[in-house]
Amino acid sequence: MKVFLSSDMEGTAGIVDWEQCVGTGPEAAAGRRLLLDEVNAAIDGARDGGATEIVVNDSHSTMRNLPPGELHGRASYISGSHKPLYMMQGLDDSYGAVLFVSYHGSMGAPACLSHSYSPRAVMEARLDGVVTGEAGINALVAAHFKVPVVLVTGDSIACEEAATLIPGVHVAVVKEPVSRVAARSLHPDRACELIRATARQAVESAATAKPPPLGSATLEATVRTTDIAEAASWVRGVERIGPRELRFAGDNPLAVFRSFCAAILLTRTIADVV
Repeated sequence: MKVFLSSDMEGTAGIVDWEQCVGTGPEAAAGRRLLLDEVNAAIDGARDGGATEIVVNDSHSTMRNLPPGELHGRASYISGSHKPLYMMQGLDDSYGAVLFVSYHGSMGAPACLSHSYSPRAVMEARLDGVVTGEAGINALVAAHFKVPVVLVTGDSIACEEAATLIPGVHVAVVKEPVSRVAARSLHPDRACELIRATARQAVESAATAKPPPLGSATLEATVRTTDIAEAASWVRGVERIGPRELRFAGDNPLAVFRSFCAAILLTRTIADVV
């Protein structure tokens, strides 16, 4: 079975500050090591559960956070910041399961380092009225290709948000938020043990798991300013339904996801200066 693994970083046990997950300083280097261990734990668990091929898509920041030669299982590695499918680059209908590793809660939720794709632009995202983080948004791509999302690891908020939209998904909670920049984390060894065990169970169950039930879901978002909303409305498939409210439409979940990502990319310059 082919398994697709999308790795973020803010949901990693022990990470509570942006300096741990961006840049090139010593704290960022230590953070990347913590992330690598959790990704490898998920790979090991997936292999224990029957995975024969694993593709890791680095989905955090510059998207080149992992040393390719240190990935377990001889996993393929998709890296680099310009990807048409962004956090889901590489997924297609040849896969049997999707894993989300080191994911975080949505912007506005009481989660550590919470955000929804762009913390300067998106204040809240909703699928059929249910608040969602990046796991739910990314699950649109899995729904399009009819691949089950079987595992989410990260903070408790990320796991709760994902479980609301993806029935039956296995979750590995490695930290409990205290505030947006504080959390109580499992020891890294215990976090990795939990991730490996849960990944094994998740992949073992993949044969009977169903794709996310998001084939006809409506994605809406509240953005920070009216200027951001105006610029986003220039993107095909984006409707401005309020001063700071957007609706993303398309003939399938992949089209909705693409419209959302295009709007985020287009508005980054505006979000940084206004």
